[in-house]
Amino acid sequence: MLLRDIAHSRAGDKGDISNISVIAYDLKDYALLEKHLTPERVKAHFAGVVQGEVVRYTLPHLGALNFVMQHALGGGVTRSLALDAHGKSLSGGMLRMEISNWS
Repeated sequence: MLLRDIAHSRAGDKGDISNISVIAYDLKDYALLEKHLTPERVKAHFAGVVQGEVVRYTLPHLGALNFVMQHALGGGVTRSLALDAHGKSLSGGMLRMEISNWS
């Protein structure tokens, strides 16, 4: 199963920082997101893209997690040579995380 099967996302960017929120479709799935969607796993998922720290903020009443990823946009949207380095592209990539093998 992919993360997108149980959640959607919103994203933003400022300079070289990407901000991605992952929101459970159903509040009952929030505990699963909180348990398994760690900053370390997110950074590993974006290996080669996110060069800095990943910080996670929890929003349990909204069923959401927010990830702030430093040095994630190749120097910044206006400086990057990447075709589409905006946070919106990274949020789509986040939702492609495989979750079927989580214990």
